[in-house]
Amino acid sequence: MKMDENCSSGVFKVNDADVWAEKRVEKVIEKVRRKAELYGADLDLVEMLYRDMIARFIQIEQKKFREK
Repeated sequence: MKMDENCSSGVFKVNDADVWAEKRVEKVIEKVRRKAELYGADLDLVEMLYRDMIARFIQIEQKKFREK
């Protein structure tokens, strides 16, 4: 299963800028850092991994949005 073929999160976006929502990303990062701390994980490492993962998902969403 290719992720970009099955990703529907880009469907409800109005424009390309809606795909990247900085406030939403920062809320996710705050939550992830709290969870990482709770479980004794390396906060900076977890944040870096999530930021990379989010950026890649955003790329997929932007591609889907432009294909509409």
